[in-house]
Amino acid sequence: MKGIMADYYTNFSVVLPLTKEQQAYAFEIAKQAEEHQTQELPTDFPATLNKEIENWTFETATTERGLWLHSQYGGQDAACVFIQHLLQKFSFAGGVAFEWSHDCSKPLTDAFGGGAAFITANEIETMTTQEWLAEVTGQRKHRFSPDTHLCVKCGIHTDDDLVENKPCIK
Repeated sequence: MKGIMADYYTNFSVVLPLTKEQQAYAFEIAKQAEEHQTQELPTDFPATLNKEIENWTFETATTERGLWLHSQYGGQDAACVFIQHLLQKFSFAGGVAFEWSHDCSKPLTDAFGGGAAFITANEIETMTTQEWLAEVTGQRKHRFSPDTHLCVKCGIHTDDDLVENKPCIK
């Protein structure tokens, strides 16, 4: 398959059920994040979103049902953090779930997949189809906690052990 040029896409679409006032706040934050390419972020921009600003490749729009987040170019991790910020700010008790797909313009073997996220005010849980397949085939890879830097599966290795892409022993 040498020489095949392909276009890769990561698609997702989710609507957050927000009031008009909540939508106005969220849309303004999204607008500031999108404008970050050409201007500095305001000093009151939420600090929890700063780390994801470079990954902010999704779009937002207000609808009758709430705030619509969507993309064909990824940004799902930044969207998760943004959603969590909104859940915390507006004291939502429940969670938000959405899925994404990895697609390609050519039938390449490494081009397809996806994942899902479940976000609450306190936690972001994600899983990709690649992770699921590795788990069911016994090829689980290490996944590290940002707090302890230990593998959350085996509890032995740290993110300094250079084992990130090697199978986890547990």
